[in-house]
Amino acid sequence: MARALRIQFPGAFYHITCRGIERRDIYDDDQDRRKFQDVLGESLQTYRVVLHAYGMMDNHFHLIVQTSKANCSEFMRHLNICYTGWFNWRHHRSGNLYQGRYKAFLVDADNYLLEVSRYVHLNPVRTRAMVTNDWRLRWRQARSYQWSSLAGYISEEHVKRFVSYDLVLSMAGGRTAYGAFMVDGLKRGIEDPFKHVKSGIILGDDGFVKDVKRHLSRGSPREQPSYREITTRALAPAVVMGLLARECGMSSGLLQQRYAQGVLRGMVAELLYRYCEITQAEIGQLLGGIGYMAVAQLRKRFKVRRDQNSEVGRRYRKIEGRLQKLMSNV
Repeated sequence: MARALRIQFPGAFYHITCRGIERRDIYDDDQDRRKFQDVLGESLQTYRVVLHAYGMMDNHFHLIVQTSKANCSEFMRHLNICYTGWFNWRHHRSGNLYQGRYKAFLVDADNYLLEVSRYVHLNPVRTRAMVTNDWRLRWRQARSYQWSSLAGYISEEHVKRFVSYDLVLSMAGGRTAYGAFMVDGLKRGIEDPFKHVKSGIILGDDGFVKDVKRHLSRGSPREQPSYREITTRALAPAVVMGLLARECGMSSGLLQQRYAQGVLRGMVAELLYRYCEITQAEIGQLLGGIGYMAVAQLRKRFKVRRDQNSEVGRRYRKIEGRLQKLMSNV
């Protein structure tokens, strides 16, 4: 069977879900759940992905994300590989943790983002054991459920650093209004918004679907100006490499070679990913033919050095400032 098409473009919104193999649990205890959140936060930062909501159930999870780059697949590959590796190591197991590939639905944010967030946040009280309970009991259970982003939407005291709340709250009219929106869903019954999915992967109105298909046929991404909070302008890799080479007093060729100083290669990898419209695999080719996971590790180690070493941080901020000035002219 052919794999489902992945639609990826800068600024896209997705609802993502991933289920355990044979519907088995993907967390054995709260230590596993906390580790999943840690890996999720790291993956979001590494791939410049914005998380608007999440929900963790025993044998699957839900994410609502927005990608600043066309990199949903890279982000999910990193998240699932890293967590699976840790889970297998901790529980002395091997093999797949998840049942096949993750599912990703492209979401028309204007018309469906708010509704999908409610679906994710109320998922813990949609189980067969709870669905017949009074709405008041279910609302208390949903608010107290600690493995979703709902608590931070209801109260500022429970916000998570890796969740972006502002967009959905602005659509609802604030935290109080968002809570009322949740309660209304419990009272009236929570409709599954994915009953309206078109073409198997797109949740949107007819105009959104036509627009996506038209731009896919042209080979160019659909613009979403109302949600372009993250710039998708990009610099050519040669521009970034040239500026770095001048700042470091060496040739671009030396920066690309395998034996270049680790911290500099990490800086190169980080800035190429942040300011150029290229993937980690493409960065790996620029850095002497290394794999995408090696690039991810280079970036991870560099960010640790940047945060711990004031001189490295100062140099990085100086170069980044110059790149941002160049970006403003793109």
